[in-house]
Amino acid sequence: MGANLILQSRMNQLGHTQEELAAQLNIALQEITGRPGEISPRTIRNLLNGSSRRPIGRTCAALERVFGCPVADLGFSAPRSMQHPPEDHVRRRDFMLSTTGTAAAAVPIVKQQRRSAGMTDVVRAAAGMNKLVEADDRQGGHKSLAAAALKGRDDILELQQRNASERVRRALYALAAEYTTIAAWSCIDLRDLDTAQKYLHESTTFAGLSQDPPTGMRVWINMAMLAYQRQNWPEQLAAAQAASASQAARRDPFFGSMGRVRLALAHSSLHDPRAAKRALSAAQETLQKAVEDDRPRWTAFYGPAELNHLAAIILNHNGQSAEAEAMAHRALAKIPAEFQRNRALATCQLALAQLRQGEPEQATTTAARVFTIMDGAPLPGRMRTLIGDFHRDLLRRAPSTTYARNWADRMRDEWSRA
Repeated sequence: MGANLILQSRMNQLGHTQEELAAQLNIALQEITGRPGEISPRTIRNLLNGSSRRPIGRTCAALERVFGCPVADLGFSAPRSMQHPPEDHVRRRDFMLSTTGTAAAAVPIVKQQRRSAGMTDVVRAAAGMNKLVEADDRQGGHKSLAAAALKGRDDILELQQRNASERVRRALYALAAEYTTIAAWSCIDLRDLDTAQKYLHESTTFAGLSQDPPTGMRVWINMAMLAYQRQNWPEQLAAAQAASASQAARRDPFFGSMGRVRLALAHSSLHDPRAAKRALSAAQETLQKAVEDDRPRWTAFYGPAELNHLAAIILNHNGQSAEAEAMAHRALAKIPAEFQRNRALATCQLALAQLRQGEPEQATTTAARVFTIMDGAPLPGRMRTLIGDFHRDLLRRAPSTTYARNWADRMRDEWSRA
């Protein structure tokens, strides 16, 4: 008599613990018989260790309902009254339900059962989400990316309608929040801020249901970024404070740094350079305490290079252009080539810092690199806003120079791609 490795494998696929499977089986018995089930974790242990190779009819019925297949496919010998014709595993016959071996009323199982959602579905959906994150890293938010993210969210919500363990259900809600946040982020990048607001409110609900700290962290960060784009500085600060005080930030210095740099950005927006400097220093110190760990794919953008990029933004806001230029150079030295959008944004900050130090020609040369980095792709809305700021400032400072006129011609050509 050996362990039932088939059942253990199916439990692993669905993400069920012994306690969760017992609960699912009792729910199934309630649906089948109209009476609460009394299956315990001890029953599940006996099924797994091989002590029970021929479960009673009630248990078999519940197993078939939860796993969506005949009990023979789970490594058991079914009672004779439940054995299915070999030519049709889907069709269910009436069978005897009994707890003592005596006959009970025959209860029909539905002809087709809804397949359960398991960890294999979670892994598959996560892989699809990671591909969207990679696409965003390359070229930023765009309409097709938002549409793909919403399709992924809808697929996740369909999986939520199936039987699932608590662990699987929470993982699915986390993915629903992730997909919806990608759609919201694409809208932020496209400057479609009202739509972004709607999606972020939706993703906040999913993140709460997931009870997953990193997912909640991501939503707060995007809330802060949306408020920044809307120039709603008090809301930006409130969202940054929520991110900095979140469970993820308290547990992991990596997320703690991510929250603190958002605080620094919010303080700089509110023209409080001292508070911004304190928060930025805290973000830098906290990141040094972070260790390598298995974190969600969306966090790959953040590290010393991105922190330097964000520092350049803060210093530019604070009027410290020389320091901002130094930080932008440090960021560009380490931002990976595949993060095209972030490299282009850091280049924008470098150009702005040079321009504000009275180096318009050098700044124009730097700004032109943005188009090369984006490799001919249309600029996301946020980047167009930054380039537009540079363009207006350049024409104000050096309107009649040859390089400014050449830049204006380049701008017209690039803008026509959108």
